[in-house]
Amino acid sequence: MNIHYPNGRKFMNQLSTSQTVKARKDPTYSNRGMTLEEDLNETNEFYLLNNIAVIHKKPTPVQIVEVNYPKRSAAVIKEAYFKQASTTDYNGVYKGKYIDFEAKETKNSTSFPLQNFHEHQIQHMEKVIQQDGICFVILRFSSTEEMFLLEAKQLLSYWERMKVGGRKSITKEELLSTAHPISLGFRPRIDYIKKIDCLYNL
Repeated sequence: MNIHYPNGRKFMNQLSTSQTVKARKDPTYSNRGMTLEEDLNETNEFYLLNNIAVIHKKPTPVQIVEVNYPKRSAAVIKEAYFKQASTTDYNGVYKGKYIDFEAKETKNSTSFPLQNFHEHQIQHMEKVIQQDGICFVILRFSSTEEMFLLEAKQLLSYWERMKVGGRKSITKEELLSTAHPISLGFRPRIDYIKKIDCLYNL
């Protein structure tokens, strides 16, 4: 299926079909968590079921433009477009505070490319901060399974550095000094609420 962004650029899945099949069959991969999104969805479900927080992945509106009907009982979407540029991945409420965050992965082992973010996402985070919301990004290095919670205000400083000609990535050393490591657990998988409690005294 072909899916396009509002600017016409083709949407590319992070995992190919062969990688997805491998992930499902490889027990060592599944033990680590197939994707960051799945681990976060499982975490948010745990928070919801245990009345800890109400946080969901934002749905992305898609306009279908071509559908194939190989059978009367089945329809196959051949081409679709995102109706609008997405903001961040997740939002919700925790202890009366608005929570908004983005989740990103990289195969790099020494730095996190800023090209993984888009200008409209950065602008959205700025607006959330202006309204006194809790805004951050969760970054995962898939090769080493290292994870960090980086507050949006710190991400904005790295973004501004890039815009004036500086580094186009955040080094692992910078994350170790300005971000907050998150260990992968069992239930919940990615306990970012624990970090929020410490950072915001909630």
